[in-house]
Amino acid sequence: MKFAERLSTIDISGIRKMFELAKAGDVINLALGEPDFGIPPSAKQAIVSGLDRDFTHYTPNKGIEELRSAIAEKLRRENGINASGEDIIVTSGASEALHIAIMALVEPGDEVLVPSPGFVSYSPLVRLVGGAPVSYALRESDAFEPRVSALEEKLTERTKLIIVNSPSNPTGAVFSRRTVREIAKLAEREGIALLSDEVYERIIYEGEHHSFARYYPETITVNGFSKSYAMTGLRLGYVHAPNEAIEEMLKIHQYIQASTVSLSQLAALAALEQGEEHVREMVARFKQRRDLIMKELREIPGVACVPPKGAFYAFPNFSEYGSSQELAMELLKYAKVVVTPGTAFGKEGEGYLRFSFATSEENIIEGMRRIKHYLEARR
Repeated sequence: MKFAERLSTIDISGIRKMFELAKAGDVINLALGEPDFGIPPSAKQAIVSGLDRDFTHYTPNKGIEELRSAIAEKLRRENGINASGEDIIVTSGASEALHIAIMALVEPGDEVLVPSPGFVSYSPLVRLVGGAPVSYALRESDAFEPRVSALEEKLTERTKLIIVNSPSNPTGAVFSRRTVREIAKLAEREGIALLSDEVYERIIYEGEHHSFARYYPETITVNGFSKSYAMTGLRLGYVHAPNEAIEEMLKIHQYIQASTVSLSQLAALAALEQGEEHVREMVARFKQRRDLIMKELREIPGVACVPPKGAFYAFPNFSEYGSSQELAMELLKYAKVVVTPGTAFGKEGEGYLRFSFATSEENIIEGMRRIKHYLEARR
């Protein structure tokens, strides 16, 4: 069997590899990228009610009208985006939203600016459509916020799209209003579309979230319910863009997905309407864990970490201890703790490890105890 050439540049992500390794033995998993909470009670009840009335059939391609209208109202109220339900597609997670957006815009040979370190899917999705991902560096010295000058240096006549992500995976950075406006102005001046991944927007501990589409209409906004409402297994996201872009993305969505899960849409609608207290409680718990893991990291000699302002990851600098990949494997083998090597998120991640604090305080304390014990012996 001969496989498509496009797959030759794609590998299983570093995160998935670590997850597979985490299954063996007495291992503490500090790599998992999903909330360890249940979904909002209102969302559970919506699923039960949907089953009782047999709401288990196809929905409109874009998603049920009630959910799209609720998302549009949320975007107008909270994000300052002039949205309507017709400018939204409800997708199978934010992953599908990223996929159809890139497929709709990027042609073979086009260049797409992607953050490094940045979410593992961006570059592979660009390569799968024949595009060329071009990394722009996020620096610890800038608290992992992008410099507009770093983006400008990467622009060429082939640049088609800039991908941005705030709050950020893996760094936990939350971009300032100034950074967001400057990048929006750059994209508008150059006539380049923005793809803004905002899936962690509700998980913020310091500062506030700013949406790029508020300042630049040619922005495709990707969001979802997996992180903010702990609904990862329900696989529900959405994409908002100017209507002409949405109609092009819909051509792709209708053939690869048709429509998303009907019951998940009911759960998402209930979460939007009644789930805010659940989100606030979850974020408060995450903040406690963030503070705990930062305290533990400060006790490791030679390690520095920019405090994450959002998401549920810490991205400490372990460069004094050698290669990220080798250190992650050592910690798994000898300390029985799974973390993600920074190189899984791009070459600028070398020297860093990603720690997820989407787990219990007991696991954080025990995992960090094991790591500190191993590193003390190693030194």
